[in-house]
Amino acid sequence: MFEIGESLREARLKRGLTPADVQKAIRIRDRYLQALEEERWELLPGDAYVKGFLRTYADYLGLDGSLYVDEYNSRYAHTEEPTLVPERFERRRRTRRGGGGFLRPLVVVAVVVAVVAAVAAWQLGGSSGDKQGAPPPTTTTSPTTTATTPKKHHRKHVVVPVGSTHAALVASRGSSWLWVRSGGASGPTVYQGTLLQGKTLPVSLANGPVWIRIGDPPNLDVHLGGRIVHGLPTQVGNVLLTRTGIRPAA
Repeated sequence: MFEIGESLREARLKRGLTPADVQKAIRIRDRYLQALEEERWELLPGDAYVKGFLRTYADYLGLDGSLYVDEYNSRYAHTEEPTLVPERFERRRRTRRGGGGFLRPLVVVAVVVAVVAAVAAWQLGGSSGDKQGAPPPTTTTSPTTTATTPKKHHRKHVVVPVGSTHAALVASRGSSWLWVRSGGASGPTVYQGTLLQGKTLPVSLANGPVWIRIGDPPNLDVHLGGRIVHGLPTQVGNVLLTRTGIRPAA
């Protein structure tokens, strides 16, 4: 047996260290270091913290951290267990003795079975009702109407906004280096740098097309008129963004 706190203090003083020096080195607050040296365990957050701080502090001072933890366990750690452990496990034992933990799964199973039976009955009733009511709805005019509506919806989805002057470059899947020039490849530079992931770069097409050199195209999305347009290269390359879309550029 040895004095834990006193031996830590002596080792620190022999090395010419202050509590502030130790705090900077091992990131343990000086008040906790003082509590360790004075063996005032109640000032520390808990038993696990005491053991961790003891091991770290002793190892830093060139001592055997495991030896200090063992000494603490043999003299102090067991005194905390009777007051903490029974209260936690007593609640679990009470619930088990009350039978609630065993009955709850049975109640859940019964509810699930009832729901499945209700759904099956509803489906059987719906299927029989569909068979009885199937002949009246089938007419010669319904196929023509249903055939024309999908075509109209399909055309609406295909339409791409024409003449939009508002665009945006979005780094959706990762960062990408960009060089953006207004009016074409010889125009003035409006942006040059790395667009970080999740960031958006607004681009104006009011002065004409925009020339863009992209360092990592797969990470980038181009929004034109509120929609994503396609046409970016798969590797480093140049594109020309116009009001109607994207095309390769020199």
